[in-house]
Amino acid sequence: MNKAELVETLRKKTGLRRVKAEQVVKCFFGQIADALARGERVEIRGLCSFHVKQYRSYTGRNPKTGEAIWVKPKKLPFFRCGKELRERVDYSQ
Repeated sequence: MNKAELVETLRKKTGLRRVKAEQVVKCFFGQIADALARGERVEIRGLCSFHVKQYRSYTGRNPKTGEAIWVKPKKLPFFRCGKELRERVDYSQ
């Protein structure tokens, strides 16, 4: 499912106009992105959680040349699946 399909599903289930449904989806994902940018943790119970992981700098290798390169410290978003979602996806076992 992509963003357009999510907007369409929201529109059909709630009766909202397409423009309003797009605004809801953009606001929802925008708030998650803003919270992560501030370094906050986002938790949607039963579905997932997001948080920012900090990585230290390290010496890496250029895969083409094998040359050693310095990789700066960085922060990346990290997704963790919730228990209910994990069980729902893995229902066959």
